[in-house]
Amino acid sequence: MTVISATSSTNTASTTAAAAKATSSVAAKLNAETFLQLFMTQLQNQDPTKPMDGTEYVSQLATLSQVEQATQTNKKLDSLLTSSFLDQADSLVGKTIMSSDGNSSGVVQSVKVTGDGALATLTDGRSVLLESGVSVY
Repeated sequence: MTVISATSSTNTASTTAAAAKATSSVAAKLNAETFLQLFMTQLQNQDPTKPMDGTEYVSQLATLSQVEQATQTNKKLDSLLTSSFLDQADSLVGKTIMSSDGNSSGVVQSVKVTGDGALATLTDGRSVLLESGVSVY
């Protein structure tokens, strides 16, 4: 029996999932709603004798549109990455894997996607996080 290192697609999926998680975190903190609240506060507190410059107003509205588009793009990207990640994880079901530290090995019964990445449940009930260094037999 030959041990083959985890495929580059599994490593890529782990890296991609981590990047998507970081992107989602930023998008969750700064979304269109947050920007709109700041924009409305600025409009309410401006000096009526010196209203906001028209170009600045249009620029801020354009920024609002960009933030909304980025938020929607991030949601779609998250969905796409999750789907891709599940397809890759599904291909491991029924295969024998060994954890990166070499302490756990067995046949993959199921795979669940968590906040930390994909978690493979082995037939003996143990779990192995599918990360860089996991070997597939």
